[in-house]
Amino acid sequence: MVRLGASLGRVAGDLLFDHGFRLVVRERILFERLPVVIDWYGYEVWRGEDKLFWCDSQPHPNDPTLRPTHPHHKHIPPNIRRNRIPAPQMHFDRPNLPVLIEEIERLASTAAI
Repeated sequence: MVRLGASLGRVAGDLLFDHGFRLVVRERILFERLPVVIDWYGYEVWRGEDKLFWCDSQPHPNDPTLRPTHPHHKHIPPNIRRNRIPAPQMHFDRPNLPVLIEEIERLASTAAI
């Protein structure tokens, strides 16, 4: 984590998995109070050169399908840029990485070698 001030930090990096899977992590963390909270995030899941999906907290208030988990959502194929679904497993008040790691491990366990 890189401190950006008295109460703000940035987490960024890649986690590598079997079968060419990679998780790109970007989080902005507020630690002025406890518990520490995620202020903003973006997570990308890749296999080799293919982006499989990504999750982010960019609000899309005009998309009624995302209201149940606003602003948390997941971009999925086809048309990964515009095809968004609710992401009830993503949160600001608890770690998101365990959920993403579990999903990647499931994908890797079923991937052809």
